Amino acid sequence: MSPQPAAATETGSPAETALEPPLEYQPPAAEADEGVQHSLFGEILDWMLAPLLLLWPMSIAITYLVAKAIANQPFDHALEDSVTVLAQQVRSVDGKVIKSLSGSARDILRADDIDNVYFQIQGPRGEHIDGDRDMPLPLPDEDDKSRAGSVRFRNDNMHGTPVRIAYSHVRLERNPGDEPQLALVQVAETLEKRAQLANAIIKGVILPQFIILPIVLALVWFALARGLSPLAQLQERIRARGSDDLSPIGSNQVPEEISPLVRSLNEMLSRLSLSIEMQKRFIADAAHQMRTPLAGMRMQSELALRQTDSGEIHRSLEQLAKSSEAATRLVNQLLALARAENQPQSGAALLPLELSELARSVVQDWVQASFAHRIDLGFEAPPEPVQIVGNPTMLRELLSNLIDNALRYTPAGGSVTVRVRGGERGCLEVEDTGPGIAPPERERVFERFYRILGNSAEGSGLGLAIVREIAQQHGAEVDLFNNPRATQPKLPGALFRLTFPLPPAPQEDDHEPPHYG
Repeated sequence: MSPQPAAATETGSPAETALEPPLEYQPPAAEADEGVQHSLFGEILDWMLAPLLLLWPMSIAITYLVAKAIANQPFDHALEDSVTVLAQQVRSVDGKVIKSLSGSARDILRADDIDNVYFQIQGPRGEHIDGDRDMPLPLPDEDDKSRAGSVRFRNDNMHGTPVRIAYSHVRLERNPGDEPQLALVQVAETLEKRAQLANAIIKGVILPQFIILPIVLALVWFALARGLSPLAQLQERIRARGSDDLSPIGSNQVPEEISPLVRSLNEMLSRLSLSIEMQKRFIADAAHQMRTPLAGMRMQSELALRQTDSGEIHRSLEQLAKSSEAATRLVNQLLALARAENQPQSGAALLPLELSELARSVVQDWVQASFAHRIDLGFEAPPEPVQIVGNPTMLRELLSNLIDNALRYTPAGGSVTVRVRGGERGCLEVEDTGPGIAPPERERVFERFYRILGNSAEGSGLGLAIVREIAQQHGAEVDLFNNPRATQPKLPGALFRLTFPLPPAPQEDDHEPPHYG
């Protein structure tokens, strides 16, 4: 381990302290947004109002552009008329450009209380005829000759002020064979009246929006609250239910959009109700089954306390040991069944494994028990390995219960055989030479605590229930038949066959299957 810095353990010297770099401030990590609870009302309101508030400035900008275009039209018509009238006063006499514009007409042309009006008449060679000399000229255009007589518009600046200019080229009279002569007529006007009209239009359009927008927001708020009220009513109905009320929620009073959610809740309540009912039944059955061995233990202990003969005391203690053994086995089976039922929730992974090795390992664990029962316990393996996918611990529990069940019901001198078959689907068989199970009983023997009437073998009725539960967790099929190799008619035997599903396609990174030697 590297030594800790001196600053962390003791105060260093001034020289050391000066050489150490200062600690940088580390900002706290940002909290994950996953744990933040969002409001459906606020979410919908944001998505509705955000576009509205974004479109409103765009609406104002578009309104301003449209207002300017509308305001330009009447003033452009007035400029066009002024250019047309002024152009009519220009003519050519003996090759000279003259104008017949009186002083009163010039005063009328310039008469405007708000804007400044300018005009200019220019000859074909650029000579100044009349008006303002400093008016900007239009850019030269090759179509001027073809478009002579038409009025065109442009924006420009004059004396540092934006102006709107209307201009036209006037075709002058000429001698035959001469080139066409064009005079330029321009009228300019500042933009004050146009701006005033545009502002008036904008005010007339925008001001009502300031009144309408709050009303729209209030209506959206009210409509959203009204639309989400069924959710609040559903919440109140769920809160008003008792803690033990797992009945379905009525879906006839909720909107169509919430119906899938209500149906999902009802399905979950149905599964929860079934699970609770199974737990209650399981607890009741377990308590009933535990009562018998505990009562026997209590009776034998009380009997042993009253006995004075050592032999009787020994026999009572033997019975007490058997009762405790039965109680211990019952508790272990209850725990195994609970573990099997909770297998999907436990998250235990299904691993690839070799079925023959697992079965051989379990059979070896039961060899001594088969000797005690005087039963021939055998194992038959296929020539090729049988690969399946499963939980090794649970499959060992399954096979142990099948072997234990077979040893308990097979009379002494009989045989129990565990067999693994290969092929497309792995197959596990446990056959015995016991009394067998009648066809009407074959479905019920897999129920909890069910025991065939008239059967004297010891057991709790949980072994085959555990087998079925583990098989279902692995997607395996459980079938029950008579033993086809039985030789005694009174002992037809039983054959339990488990057929496992096809294993998934092998992956390159698959782990090696575990070995059970």
